[in-house]
Amino acid sequence: MEIAPLLPMITPRLTLRLFTPDDAEDLYAYQSLPSVARYLYRPAHTRERSEQVAAERAAHSVWSADGDKLALAVCRRDEPGVIGEVSITMASARAAQAEIGWTVHPRHQGHGYATEAAAALAGFAFDTLGVHRLYARLDVENTGSIRVCERLGMRREAHLVENDLDGDRWGSEYIYAALAADLGGQSGS
Repeated sequence: MEIAPLLPMITPRLTLRLFTPDDAEDLYAYQSLPSVARYLYRPAHTRERSEQVAAERAAHSVWSADGDKLALAVCRRDEPGVIGEVSITMASARAAQAEIGWTVHPRHQGHGYATEAAAALAGFAFDTLGVHRLYARLDVENTGSIRVCERLGMRREAHLVENDLDGDRWGSEYIYAALAADLGGQSGS
């Protein structure tokens, strides 16, 4: 399925749209921060890596096979610029399962933007993309994302202890999930 014609998504305060190469500087502004990269289990982005990621995300808006990823720029409707992102990755096309994630620039955290954007993307995943089960993997110390999952009505399904290595630190993860029927999605009902 080609996603571009279905976008942008508009919420009361946000616009969710495909990235463009011009978003590289905004992407770098938060993806270069060690406090952001810590919960993504990868190094902070360099400026060059942010340029590459923005270009890659701009070029990919297909949803059909395992591994396909849709990453959307989160923009406030009342001011220019990208304040974060939300994404879904198809884990299993056959089982209609996808992983959802979000990142918001720390300057914009605490205002409910991650929850608003993730709720819009979850609804889109269930109602438009036909996802049956949506899950999130997050570091147990990422209290902001834990709250987002709980506000979305996702249930904690697992606690994976020291299952990933972040540099030299072992990280533990929670798995949160919801079925389309849990969150009112039509495709799973």
